[in-house]
Amino acid sequence: MSFLNIYIPLIVPIAIMKQEKSYQITLTGKEPLSEETLLEVQGVKGVSLLKHDPQQGTLLVTIEDRRADDAAEILQEVVELIRRAGGKVLTEKVIHPVLHMTCAACAASSQNILSFVPGVLSASVNYGNGKGQIEYLPGIATPDAMKQALQEIGYDLLTEEEESSFKKMEERQEENYRTLRLHTILAIALAIPLVVIGMFFMHAPFANIAMWALATLILFLFGRRFFVGAWKQARHRSANMDTLVALSTGIAYLFSLFNMLWPQFWESRGLEAHVYFEAAGVIIAFILLGKMLEARAKGHTSDAIRKLMGLQPSTVTVFREGRASEIPIAEVMVGDLVLVRPGEKIAVDGEVTEGSSFVDESMISGEPLHVEKSRGAKVFAGTINQKGSFRFRAEKVGKDTLLAQIIRTVDEAQGSKAPVQGLVDRIAAVFVPVVMGIALLSFVTWLLLGGENGFVYGLLTMVTVLVIACPCALGLATPTAIMVGIGRGADEGILIKDAESLETAKKVDMVVLDKTGTITEGKPQVTAITWSLDATPLHRDILYSIEQRSEHPLADAITAELRETSTLLDDVNILQVSGKGIEGTYEEETYYVGNMDYLTSKGVVIPADLMQQLYLEMDAAHTVSLFANREKALGVVGITDKMKPSSREAIAQLQEMGIAVAIYTGDNEKVAAALAKELGVTEYRGGVLPEEKAELIKKLQQQGHTVAMVGDGINDSGALAQADVSIAMGSGSDIAMDVAKMTIISSDLQRVPRAIRLSQATVRTIRQNLFWAFIYNMIGIPIAAGVLFPFTGFLLNPMIAGAAMALSSVSVVTNSLRLKRKTF
Repeated sequence: MSFLNIYIPLIVPIAIMKQEKSYQITLTGKEPLSEETLLEVQGVKGVSLLKHDPQQGTLLVTIEDRRADDAAEILQEVVELIRRAGGKVLTEKVIHPVLHMTCAACAASSQNILSFVPGVLSASVNYGNGKGQIEYLPGIATPDAMKQALQEIGYDLLTEEEESSFKKMEERQEENYRTLRLHTILAIALAIPLVVIGMFFMHAPFANIAMWALATLILFLFGRRFFVGAWKQARHRSANMDTLVALSTGIAYLFSLFNMLWPQFWESRGLEAHVYFEAAGVIIAFILLGKMLEARAKGHTSDAIRKLMGLQPSTVTVFREGRASEIPIAEVMVGDLVLVRPGEKIAVDGEVTEGSSFVDESMISGEPLHVEKSRGAKVFAGTINQKGSFRFRAEKVGKDTLLAQIIRTVDEAQGSKAPVQGLVDRIAAVFVPVVMGIALLSFVTWLLLGGENGFVYGLLTMVTVLVIACPCALGLATPTAIMVGIGRGADEGILIKDAESLETAKKVDMVVLDKTGTITEGKPQVTAITWSLDATPLHRDILYSIEQRSEHPLADAITAELRETSTLLDDVNILQVSGKGIEGTYEEETYYVGNMDYLTSKGVVIPADLMQQLYLEMDAAHTVSLFANREKALGVVGITDKMKPSSREAIAQLQEMGIAVAIYTGDNEKVAAALAKELGVTEYRGGVLPEEKAELIKKLQQQGHTVAMVGDGINDSGALAQADVSIAMGSGSDIAMDVAKMTIISSDLQRVPRAIRLSQATVRTIRQNLFWAFIYNMIGIPIAAGVLFPFTGFLLNPMIAGAAMALSSVSVVTNSLRLKRKTF
């Protein structure tokens, strides 16, 4: 007894500890987790032990054995607490194709399964494009674990690299489509004699046996997929469209088989033993036809990705060790010298080193004019060389090229979900069980109230309800429109990062524009540099050296003006003051470059002659930069930035659409006023610091406006983040995809109203799709249940219900594809 008393308490905890499982989370934040955060995490139900290693940046979470099944949920809560406290966690985000989905309920089911894999933080599965976006903790969750979890319930996951995964999915879709088409053709071929016998020769000898043979082939050979899918769902206590199809056709088939084998059961009761083999067979044939048409139509929603991926050549000519050789594009390395011949596609991003030509960049930028390329010019993967020939040095290859970024952005955006999709997902999750309940209720109602034919009518209505209910149309309504809309945007040179911004853009009633690079070309040029009488050649060299080290957009213009007449000094140090100017030091003397307010704040005196020149430049709507030492200004630099030809037309279009336009610029008030007057804009602000733009946008939002901010995506990052819709004007590899929700690749301002019109058309299409999907089910299901029978004697034929169900999905996809033909 004493032995047990001493050792059992020691043994049991050890045994329990052995069964507990630990998960290591990698932290990426610079600061270690606070004691308060660790206490919060320790308080999560199911967490038995925490071990935080600040040096290694890890957090070891041990979960109690009795809560092992809840590991995924516990880890999600732990990561949420860390993030809420300001901590950062190392995660990976991937997009993988999810296979074998047949309806929206499948997407909801596979999404739930993925969410239950320990280490998966979030999963979003899109039935429209057949892909899942997954964020997970590396080292805890793996793509193979997710794949295995999905395979157990009848789905699958493609886990190869992005490019090969897309190709692999395309190959599988093509293979599945060919199989589906063959099965559809054969099922229809058998269904035709089945219907003929059932309608015209039902009393002929051996008619029932012939119909049974034909229906058996259709159901269990060509319709086998529905029964296999339903069985896999049933094993996991789940249901989807396969369940509805298998139940409806299976019940009709078994009932008919019973009547064929034991007709005396009904005949002894004075009833005829009807068979419904033709209904079961034709339903399968119609649904296969609908699935085939749906698959064909859905294939066109991925045309944008397919087109973008087709821009990249498979091979490329490179010079290595002085010899030209043709190699696969996957083998190109940074630094390789690449030859581009007339008519060839450019394989990777780089800089021209020799030769010249004109390049068609329309497939990326949307601009129809060919762009001249000579030594020092940037070239981008996917663009097409014209008549000339040149060589360039590879700078970005593989996934780093602009084309690869665009493909990735479009792919992610097409897989994202619009806010309205949340409601649809919730409905789809309960749709199949509710339909099964309605079908059972209709059967029971007819059985109790239908008189002598109650059983037969009840059976028919139950089958018809199960057949006509279509979760596919609901599931396809939003994602197909989003996919086509985002793909159409890519064709127009408008990169849309997610479905939410596409939906929100429709509501925009105020567009805030930055000036440089948005309204103007972003290529400033110096109009004049006026020096004071006290200025010396050394001051010219100091200004040149300060600007040479500056990252300000205007610095390039000043250095270009001074390059031929100035010397670059080595020991010049600078300090950039965001939105105000630059402070530089040379030989212990301090110099300032910036606007008048900045120099005034430093106590700098501006001589009368320079002040006069300053006002002359301002009156000409030029940007003015002053150069000074600690005591007084030494020079005035006038800079102009030519307005884009399309800016005036773009602003006019926005105003015609009823959208107010505001200009907020860091330039002085006079420049802002002159520009606003020229463009017919009444709302403008000059001298606005980057951080002030965000505050101004917040005020507009507080007044009830839905605001779109259009800027360069870098200096305006705060304002872009604050806006309801953020649009970055990008060009070439400087495109600010990570900052904004939308990116105008060509920097053409006319694409802003085009993007808003695209949003309006896409949202309108989504609403149309949802309306018809809901109306179809709201009207179709009650009619299928027999609500019209007491008034008109009408009962819907299950075969007609099958045709209606098949066409509902096709109509939704076809309506979405109309966006491809619209002009914006």
